[in-house]
Amino acid sequence: MANISFYLFEASQERQVESACRLSRKLLKKQPKIWWYCPDIAQQRELDDALWCFDPQSFIAHGIDQFNAPVCISAQLPHQSDWFVFNFNNQALEQTQQFSHIIEIVENNEAAKQLGREKFKFYRRLGIEPRTFKL
Repeated sequence: MANISFYLFEASQERQVESACRLSRKLLKKQPKIWWYCPDIAQQRELDDALWCFDPQSFIAHGIDQFNAPVCISAQLPHQSDWFVFNFNNQALEQTQQFSHIIEIVENNEAAKQLGREKFKFYRRLGIEPRTFKL
């Protein structure tokens, strides 16, 4: 069963994409395979652009549907279990047994918070107690 972590922005107005870039940069030191699950094609391009310009001093290798890249952005879910999966979908992931870690980032706005609450409740109904990090 996957570990599930929620990152909640309570004071910061940082956007989900910026948070994902920062967290991925940190995680890549320990976890070489990160999957950004994003069914929305326009958001995939936004995520791709953000990774290109996020940190000029330390480029994060990535690509859309580039399954061998350290960060893969895709509308599909990975077929292997060794990925950390960032969920950019509006629904919680049902396939919790397939991944080593699922990460949900919740922006500091009411719509995102409501969506985060629904996802959190879904995971709890599956018998998983997500960890929460308030930022």
